[in-house]
Amino acid sequence: MSGGLERRYRRLLRLLPGWYRQRWEEDMVAAFLDSWLTGDPAADEYISRVAGPSPAEVASVAGLAVRLYLGGPGTSRRHAYGQAIRRAALAVLLVHAVLAADILVFLVQRRLLVGWLPAVPASMAAASPGGVWVTVFYLVSVAWIAIFVSLALGHYRTARLLATLAIVPGLVALLQAQITGFMPAPFGPLIFWVLLDLAPALAMTAFHTGAPPIRPGPWLLALPAGYLLVYGPLLALVATGNSAWLPDFPGLCCILVSLACVAHAPRIRSGKTPGSGVWSLSLVLLAAVAGAYRMVTLTDYLNDPHLIAVSLAELLIVLAAVALVAPDAARAQTAPAPRPRAMAA
Repeated sequence: MSGGLERRYRRLLRLLPGWYRQRWEEDMVAAFLDSWLTGDPAADEYISRVAGPSPAEVASVAGLAVRLYLGGPGTSRRHAYGQAIRRAALAVLLVHAVLAADILVFLVQRRLLVGWLPAVPASMAAASPGGVWVTVFYLVSVAWIAIFVSLALGHYRTARLLATLAIVPGLVALLQAQITGFMPAPFGPLIFWVLLDLAPALAMTAFHTGAPPIRPGPWLLALPAGYLLVYGPLLALVATGNSAWLPDFPGLCCILVSLACVAHAPRIRSGKTPGSGVWSLSLVLLAAVAGAYRMVTLTDYLNDPHLIAVSLAELLIVLAAVALVAPDAARAQTAPAPRPRAMAA
């Protein structure tokens, strides 16, 4: 009586890894069928022809499949990529949080948040745009700080919900730009939205109850440290009148990833840093994102040979830095994976 319904559920369960299906497929199929069948032959025949799987069940199985492939037991390659994706996602969110911290500092400097502070010197003050889109941009920026902190503290559902909401205004702005030909400032281009908004939001599916816990302390400390590391030198260049030396944002991403690879290389050689291979793999993923961002934005400088040369030099620097960690990243995919915690369907 339930042949058609059972076939549909077994077809859906093919999304799951083979080792998981081998252990749990029969129990899961039985549970799915029990949720539909009534025991009445006539009703069950009709149900087997028209019922299930429901959209909620499809979404549940698909989400479980993603979590298992990214962090479940099995091959060491799966474990290494799951860990690397989680760390790379946190690093991208850290960049978002640092950018948002600079926006908060800007609002304080303009005395839009704290009115009693003295005004900054005119040479260092930036124009303060207005409008609804700018207000939305400020709110989204603050949301990215909340997303980063929530994820670091282990509040995965909250972080995923906030990220889903945070990427919507940028998408709406891009759609408006396609329709009207005008991009609402200060939202970024499509490549920014895809690589730095959408990609980390999707990568948050790798954060689940079966994944190794995150040590929040180092990540939370990285936010003020990252702000000082990035904006300290930039503000110094502006204050000294050398703003021409400032790289654009894709170039800054390339420089930061390259510096991280160079800083990580001595730890690889020492052999005393546990999990260095996973960090190397994370840096390779981040370098791929930064390199893709740099290559796509090369088209902005087609009429400026100097900036084209600078951009290509940034790409070469990234490639040279990645070469320092790539062998260790390859070894991480073959190293024994630690014993995972139990994972329930």
